[in-house]
Amino acid sequence: MSAISIGRIVTKTMGREAGRKAVVTQLLDKNYVEISGPEEISGVKRRRVNISHIEPTNMTLEITLDNNSDDSIIELLNKNKEIKKALESKL
Repeated sequence: MSAISIGRIVTKTMGREAGRKAVVTQLLDKNYVEISGPEEISGVKRRRVNISHIEPTNMTLEITLDNNSDDSIIELLNKNKEIKKALESKL
């Protein structure tokens, strides 16, 4: 099992959003993933990032490729207050 997987909560380590947390929504190839904050929660826009610019945490959300829209992520976060609070906080 890879440390970077769909639903994994990650911390951005590079760029203007460094220190903010996001959810991995899609694995694109061996170097890139798509992440989303969602922007309303953590301030991270949905974007493609290099995996060397993120650091995985030990938290995960139960999402799949079928339900990885920002609306469904927000719905899951409203059910899991601990992860939502972690996403809202900045280092």
